[in-house]
Amino acid sequence: MKTRKNTKTAEPAIENGPVIAIRDLYKSFGDLHVLKGIDLDVNKGENVVVLGRSGTGKSVLIKIISGLLKADRGSVKVLGQEVGELDEKQLRELRMKIGFSFQNSALYDSMTVRENLEFPLVRNVKNLSRAEINKSVEEVLESVGLARTINQMPSELSGGQRKRIGIARTLIMNPDIMLYDEPTAGLDPTTCIEINELINEVKEKYHTSSILITHDLTCAKMTGDRLAMLLDGTFAKVGTFEEVFSTDDERIKSFYDYNFTENEV
Repeated sequence: MKTRKNTKTAEPAIENGPVIAIRDLYKSFGDLHVLKGIDLDVNKGENVVVLGRSGTGKSVLIKIISGLLKADRGSVKVLGQEVGELDEKQLRELRMKIGFSFQNSALYDSMTVRENLEFPLVRNVKNLSRAEINKSVEEVLESVGLARTINQMPSELSGGQRKRIGIARTLIMNPDIMLYDEPTAGLDPTTCIEINELINEVKEKYHTSSILITHDLTCAKMTGDRLAMLLDGTFAKVGTFEEVFSTDDERIKSFYDYNFTENEV
């Protein structure tokens, strides 16, 4: 996998700009106005956390970024490409450069850990030898600290282990961008911290740029280079953890008070 990683070339269109650039983005579902003109940049090698309560449009945002939903208005550029203007073939090619870490890990219950990791690799990268496939699987499992689980079934793993395997399955394709959907949901506090540390390790080792959507402020504080607070369809504040929560905005203060205890970190 390291060999394939080193063959990555920089995208000329984003050499000096953000890997994700969102401008004046709107999305509604009937009379429900979810996103109301948001702007956001994600720079190369940066983790940006999008915070907000359930139902505020966090998941809608990453679906638009990946081309799974169409915006009503606005611009979304990913790796220099305008997502709304891509055809199906171009979207598939773009998605090859994006890793998705789903809330439920999205593992195939009937497959072993090895088979789960092999699946996207064999499906998308042609003419790999068995030795190359084995090496990629073993290296990515080592990266998430679960080399010994290679022949286990998902049902034999803990929630935290399944989350790690889900992340490993995205990393095996060497994505430029990672999209994390509630990466710590349903995990105990100790495992949450371990997953947060893994997210930071992924950024350093694989040089990914990431958007994390969450309502977990411990996760936001540990992983986010910048935070974007999504309230009432717009980003009420964008900045570091301290900048976002140093505010007189009662909506942000109440979100902090409800979700976060300082001694959790």
